[in-house]
Amino acid sequence: MDHNVSRSASYAAAGVDITAGYRAVELMKAHIARTNIPGVVSGIGGFGGLFELDMTGLQRPVLVSGTDGVGTKLRLAFPMDRHDTVGIDCVAMCVNDIVCCGAKPLTFLDYIACGKNVPEKIAQIVSGVAEGCVQAGCALIGGETAEMPGFYPEDEYDLAGFAVGIVDKAKIFDVNTQLPGDAIIALPSSGFHSNGYSLVRKVFKPTREKLASKVDGLDGTLGEALIAPTKIYVKPVLALAEEVRIKGCAHITGGGFYENIPRALKEGLAASIRESAIRIPPVITLLEQVGDIPRRDMFNTFNMGVGMCVIVAKEDAGRALEILRANGEDAYIIGETVEGEGVVFTE
Repeated sequence: MDHNVSRSASYAAAGVDITAGYRAVELMKAHIARTNIPGVVSGIGGFGGLFELDMTGLQRPVLVSGTDGVGTKLRLAFPMDRHDTVGIDCVAMCVNDIVCCGAKPLTFLDYIACGKNVPEKIAQIVSGVAEGCVQAGCALIGGETAEMPGFYPEDEYDLAGFAVGIVDKAKIFDVNTQLPGDAIIALPSSGFHSNGYSLVRKVFKPTREKLASKVDGLDGTLGEALIAPTKIYVKPVLALAEEVRIKGCAHITGGGFYENIPRALKEGLAASIRESAIRIPPVITLLEQVGDIPRRDMFNTFNMGVGMCVIVAKEDAGRALEILRANGEDAYIIGETVEGEGVVFTE
């Protein structure tokens, strides 16, 4: 008996192929290597991911953490057999949250649970995670793939993860600096991002055939529009923070405008949003029409084309737009802060 080779025929007979796990790790190594940044101490395969903090220039460093998953958007990836973008969604949902505090993401770890470990598919998923990390400027320093036969169908999986970032305490975005009349700037989304897909699937009933179909008004197929990965706003927001005081930042996720924008407002202030200014993507308009969904429900469920909002002083708005546009964001003003509470829509 060769005691130096890891394998278990009994475990394989129960549905778990540990050798497939080793193969998946080998296939994902090249993707993970793309995310290496200064500070990475360990490679994958250990019991923990090691990262050395560089405290240069930080007076009072604060760690900021965020965790999330992809949700039922995965139900589109399965019939499309498209697994290289959902990892971007997973990273985006975490890093876009922590940058709302002004934090720079440092590390990311993922968790994949599947019915059957198909190494090539797992490597595709991780390639998306790695791409998300590259876009966010953070390192993928570890993760876990759990093969769970009898819990998940063989061709299905779930994907979640978490990010850790850092910010100097003095540079945390402070909503208490807000005043009535501050500008609310929209950073456009790429579509639904990774929220509201239970309603999306209820309306579109996305079969493999329907996802592959062309729809008037959309570039490409319905499936391509629906699976477009979540935009990652880390680099443009941090670039803006270097030159302009950001008074608040909201990642528009589940719950839409009504739940997320108030989280970035000072007590006693409301967001006055000009509905006519919002640039709604065609795929979101299509869902609204096909599903006959009330406009208020749309704004309380989806991002409506606004993936993130930043709040700056009125006199800083022009400069903020210049910086964001120079960093690849076609940003525009959608409203202002006013006395009150919550979100108020105007014409």
